[in-house]
Amino acid sequence: MSSVINFAHRGASAVCPENTMEAFTEAVRLGATGIETDVQMTADGRLVLIHDEKLDRTTSGRGLVKDIALDELSRLDAGAWRDEAFAGARVPLLEELLELAAAQRLQLNLELKNGIVRYPGLEEAVLGAVRQYGLQEQVVISSFNHYSLVACKQIDPAVRTGALYGEGLFEPWAYARRIGADALHAHHYAVLPEWVTAARAHGVVYHPYTVNDPARMDWLVEAGVAGIITDVPDVLAGLLRTRTAASQ
Repeated sequence: MSSVINFAHRGASAVCPENTMEAFTEAVRLGATGIETDVQMTADGRLVLIHDEKLDRTTSGRGLVKDIALDELSRLDAGAWRDEAFAGARVPLLEELLELAAAQRLQLNLELKNGIVRYPGLEEAVLGAVRQYGLQEQVVISSFNHYSLVACKQIDPAVRTGALYGEGLFEPWAYARRIGADALHAHHYAVLPEWVTAARAHGVVYHPYTVNDPARMDWLVEAGVAGIITDVPDVLAGLLRTRTAASQ
């Protein structure tokens, strides 16, 4: 079995409404060994899984996540925008995914969405929830806000963190070590085999995003990445099975 983590991007987002329990459970069925998702906070301080700061694109609501209480958020439809077959899907709580991860032994990539909207106490709340479920070994915290990653390490030096970035970061493994990050969550075009090797030598792994082309997946696996974030976990699962069979 391949050790490369198959992170389903917002769940099985190619076939389900993103960041819903339907997408997460389908990802598991399709062969994902990990889930990538986005964490934000409601007006009453509850941790919910939704990508956009605004509700408009993926729910029947309007306005900002930060301005809505959980009771109202839980009544919004988060599935019909994708297909009427998913009408009734809801924006899940982080705790719901943590329960699934515990039951299925999934790796989780929890992206803290606190760049555009700053959520006071988000780091403490997320790390507290992870500890409550005993999933510290199954979770990596990522963010484009690297101040947030440093804050996570200050709260819990043992937490694994992944620095999200697009491209052009010089010697990113050195930068990762500077901020205490354990992983580089780079756009896949910002990955070269020699960089993967250099990062590994410094104790830093790569989890590139968002990789949907099988040829690119294969190239990255050959380069030695530790995980791949993809909208199509079934495609990656099939590729990893084929590679494993060929090596036996």
